[in-house]
Amino acid sequence: MNRRPYANPYAAGAALGLVLLAAYALAGRGLGASGAFAFAAARVAPSNAYFARYIADDGWLAVEIAGVIAGGFLAALLAGRVQRAVERGPGVPVRTRVVTAFAGGTAMGIGAVLARGCTSGLALSGGALLSVGSWAFMIAAFAVALLLAPLMRWAWR
Repeated sequence: MNRRPYANPYAAGAALGLVLLAAYALAGRGLGASGAFAFAAARVAPSNAYFARYIADDGWLAVEIAGVIAGGFLAALLAGRVQRAVERGPGVPVRTRVVTAFAGGTAMGIGAVLARGCTSGLALSGGALLSVGSWAFMIAAFAVALLLAPLMRWAWR
């Protein structure tokens, strides 16, 4: 398969900013992901007290997530990277990569529930609104990533 580079990160960032602006202008809402899963869970388990507050939601986040999936697929298609594969470093077995990805995703999901919002909503929407908490989160997240990146290089060598 012909693998071209992904989109230019600066162009992609500018496009994401325009999508965020369009979301506020057209829907009156910012971007975020965790509410979409709660919205779907409310449809499956409407009697659950935690998910009950999402029943009245108009489904904006479900539409947003569908757009994220379609956009991700289109980006991979344009880059010639649509394939069945598990992205991993050469020394990492597929099982280890899948287990650690699942564990990390689960930890992020639990954190989103405890924080009552996801990192994308906090960083993108809150950051665009100049929320002090959002900026503190982004600075902390980048600082921790910079500190931990050298420890994780073993997986990609």
